[in-house]
Amino acid sequence: MSFGYESPQRYDFPPRRVPPPPRGNSPTLLILVVLLGVLLGVLAYRFWPFGRRGDVTEPDATPREVTPRGKLWDIEQGIVDVAAKASKSVVHIRAQNSDQDSAATGSGFIYNILNGKVYVVTNFHVIENVAVSSTDGWSKAPNTTIEVTPFDQKTYQATIVGGYPDKDIAVLYVRGAPADKFQRIDVGTSDTLKVGQFAFAIGSPYGLSRTLTWGIVSALGREITTERNRNPIKNVIQTDAPINPGNSGGPLLDSAGRLIGMNTAIFSPSGSSAGIGFAIPVDEINQVATAIIKHGRVIRPFLGVHIAPDQLASQAGVEHGALIWEVVANSPAARAGLRGTTRGQLGDIIVKIDDKEIERASDLFSVLGNKKVGDKVTLTYSRNDKEQEVTVTLE
Repeated sequence: MSFGYESPQRYDFPPRRVPPPPRGNSPTLLILVVLLGVLLGVLAYRFWPFGRRGDVTEPDATPREVTPRGKLWDIEQGIVDVAAKASKSVVHIRAQNSDQDSAATGSGFIYNILNGKVYVVTNFHVIENVAVSSTDGWSKAPNTTIEVTPFDQKTYQATIVGGYPDKDIAVLYVRGAPADKFQRIDVGTSDTLKVGQFAFAIGSPYGLSRTLTWGIVSALGREITTERNRNPIKNVIQTDAPINPGNSGGPLLDSAGRLIGMNTAIFSPSGSSAGIGFAIPVDEINQVATAIIKHGRVIRPFLGVHIAPDQLASQAGVEHGALIWEVVANSPAARAGLRGTTRGQLGDIIVKIDDKEIERASDLFSVLGNKKVGDKVTLTYSRNDKEQEVTVTLE
């Protein structure tokens, strides 16, 4: 389809009518025209609405009485309560390198307060311009600043506790923050989410701090690849709650005001919200953030499986256990002969590790989180309704 311009069509102006030669003006006619004009002017001034100010103003005017509205609808009051409580746990983040004129900005939330230490979780890409990697993990580079502005509008300096770029998660320690003035966000779970339930996003889109938007959970188990992540991020939550630049790192909440995810990316041809946003599920955040706070980095033994979200597993008829969605090539799971899910074939379902029952995906992550690299585990799985055991060495 062409959107070019066609050659313009030539048009000629119509011939101009030549007026007849002027005739002499009559003095009587001229006097009558002047008198008529004066008369019309007097009438306009007297009767035209804009002729005199006193005809359109009213000295006795007073402000209107306010009409009582009654109480808010229940759904309105519920949203107000969610915003009022959760916004106290949301922070604005500004990360700047002294060698650069611009600064990266985003959002975060107060994840935990331990022994008077305030920890904030955000996206790794919010602070990556001031982060450096070492054998011990990630830390703040010299001559850089990370500023955290919480609900009280005071600005505090922060440092990087650690990061996990593969999941776009980072943890900050807020220096000098009075722990008794801060409020941890309520933590929910993402493995019981249902498509269609309400979702609320709070953050700082375009620097407008603590902005609330809402929508629904649009889909579960999505896989995204961003410009910053070489490896795809699996099992993310899709939402149509408007998310814009600056929302990154902010919380995604359910209708009880609990954290269910962290806003991470949007799909948008224009760079603004197109109704397709993605959030890292809270169950993943819980595991990663706790490991970073505890060790400064994620030390997760590698089994080599991607687990299906419980919602998808349930739709596939899996009542309990962790359904293997994909097996990583050349991994311990692959060498043990475990099988992933393909079209027309259900993957293996992990139901026990050693003596720990696995009822859902989060149970598997929790058990592996307590293991070390090199540990041997006995893994019980179900294939075609028959249970089998295999010994796997974690890497």
